[in-house]
Amino acid sequence: LSLSWHLSLSLSPSLSLPPPPLSLSPRPPPLSLPGSPAPSLSPFLDIWDVNMLRRPDEVNTPQHSTHLYASDHLIVRRGQEFQLKVTFDRPYKPSDDQFAVEFVIGGSPQYSKGTYIPVSVAKDRQSPWAGRVVDSTDNVVTVGITPAPDCIVGKWRTYVAVVTYSTSDSVFLDDADEREECVLNEVGVIYHGAYDDMSERPWNFGQFDYGVLDACLFIMDKAAMPITNRGDAIKVARKASAMLNSHDDDGVLVGNWSGDYTYGVAPTSWTGSTEILLNYSSSKTPVCYAQCWVYAAVFNTFLRCLGIPARVVTNFFSAHDNDGNLKTDVILDENGRIDKHRTKDSIWNYHCWNECYMSRPDLPQGFGGWQAVDATPQETSDGIYRCGPASVQAIKHGQICFPFDAPFLFAEVNSDVVFYSRNPRDGTLEPVKVNSSHVGRMVVTKVPGQDARRDITDQYKFPEGSPEERTVLEKAEEYGCHREKATPPEADVELDMPLMEVRVGDDFELKLEFNNTSDQARTVDVYVSGNVVYYTGVTSSEFLFKTPRVILDPKKAEKQVMEVHSQDYMRKLVEQANLHFIATGKVKETGQIITSMRVVTLHTPKLSVEVSGLAKVSEEMMVTVEFTNPFKFNLEDVYVRVEGPGVMPPKYKHYR
Repeated sequence: LSLSWHLSLSLSPSLSLPPPPLSLSPRPPPLSLPGSPAPSLSPFLDIWDVNMLRRPDEVNTPQHSTHLYASDHLIVRRGQEFQLKVTFDRPYKPSDDQFAVEFVIGGSPQYSKGTYIPVSVAKDRQSPWAGRVVDSTDNVVTVGITPAPDCIVGKWRTYVAVVTYSTSDSVFLDDADEREECVLNEVGVIYHGAYDDMSERPWNFGQFDYGVLDACLFIMDKAAMPITNRGDAIKVARKASAMLNSHDDDGVLVGNWSGDYTYGVAPTSWTGSTEILLNYSSSKTPVCYAQCWVYAAVFNTFLRCLGIPARVVTNFFSAHDNDGNLKTDVILDENGRIDKHRTKDSIWNYHCWNECYMSRPDLPQGFGGWQAVDATPQETSDGIYRCGPASVQAIKHGQICFPFDAPFLFAEVNSDVVFYSRNPRDGTLEPVKVNSSHVGRMVVTKVPGQDARRDITDQYKFPEGSPEERTVLEKAEEYGCHREKATPPEADVELDMPLMEVRVGDDFELKLEFNNTSDQARTVDVYVSGNVVYYTGVTSSEFLFKTPRVILDPKKAEKQVMEVHSQDYMRKLVEQANLHFIATGKVKETGQIITSMRVVTLHTPKLSVEVSGLAKVSEEMMVTVEFTNPFKFNLEDVYVRVEGPGVMPPKYKHYR
């Protein structure tokens, strides 16, 4: 290389690429060491200036849709051309002059590893990245450079963010509305509660907030992820699913489902990802505390920040099976009452994970697109707490042999709830009822461009009872996901608990509706248990237990009503205020078992937020947050957190 090449590099801005955006920032141009004369470069070109065209009103930022990033660097997207202007000491002559731009990453860059990228503008020179002269006027040459759509995600001398909308990129999402939502939207909604009584949790993803990009790059550095792997969206997503939780590798968030958050922030208190990521990158230690939606929300920020289209999804009645099969086991004693000591499997009222969009060249054709990834530490994968990416198409079609972790995700939406009766003499278990429609009742995400929910259950599973569903379950069983083969006869008595909408602190009526479909009278001994539960389905305490006997005439229905008083459950409530009722009964004449389950998410009092004053750029506004205690007792240790994405950092207030 000629001396002019090296000198041009020393004068050129340092360049750095993390995932999809590419960010360039100039360094002070060291022409020579102090005291040493500058060598004469004549007749070669001499570099006087390099302009990265990084201002918002210049060509690069608008064309690359990177105007939302709060950064002093130029950020461009891989697979798309960006421009820079080079000022020489004289006019550039293509026939006589040769110049190039080098991009270097890592401690020992090598061309063969894609960590040293020389880009030439000469037409007869081949480069991994394309380069051309866009314009040459007087001494100023405008150069166009197109990074390869699969170039490395990481730090190129100075930080550079690589985000891409190139159709040849592995994360290109063709739908413009989906792309706008899943890459550029900084705020969103996460759904929770119950599938038939859903609540919304607004969230500030803040992927363009100042410092968030650096925090996301730090996560990959902390994971010691090889630089050469950072252009592979599959490897980035899998590594991040491990790094977002603190198990194994001191990752971003500490999980806590105990209800005691003395040494951190309660998961329900977070309103956005920015504070979490900035705390982690500055302290270099895990942030306390998180539950599934917090993991999913921060993971969403990470993926969107790096240009990988991503969305948060919620699965209502999500199985967490301890045995690795398609059965969630509920053990009953000989009288039909639940044996809580022997029932180990749990069904989460809801569970949040992420989907990210990418091609899957490691899988057969047709299994690219949306991939499920989950940072919540539930089970280990290859010895590490992580999950995915697993093709959503593979989950739907039972092809759970494909990597990564498809069997676990398949079970979360497809498990059967199997009730077993335990023989008191020898301890054997006999299946007495199978509920195949309870788990995976509904999978939802946000509608692109709207504050509305979208049911995507059909992307994960075929309709219950359809021939396609049976085929899929048989296929999954071939790969080791075993299900209950027995088909106990349906009882001729039906039991249902209708939906109830209840506010915290209300007395209400629990209704049990029985229907005798037989031509004979039936007597049912029923066990009704009401429990305060965490959203993971784990019981905190039982507050109601009744054992009514119901006598049903042939072809007749009967309704049992039980009074539930607030004083019975209020002092036992845990976060998210979930009550779980389960009724099991044994038909005296036939020995058949009947069951019904109902989750009641108590509606909490609402906060009101009002903005006063003129909503004008660069003008101050006032925000009033109001909450009225509707109860007949004091609320203690109340924390209020307020965040305004882009206009106000998080603020806190504590009331004793």
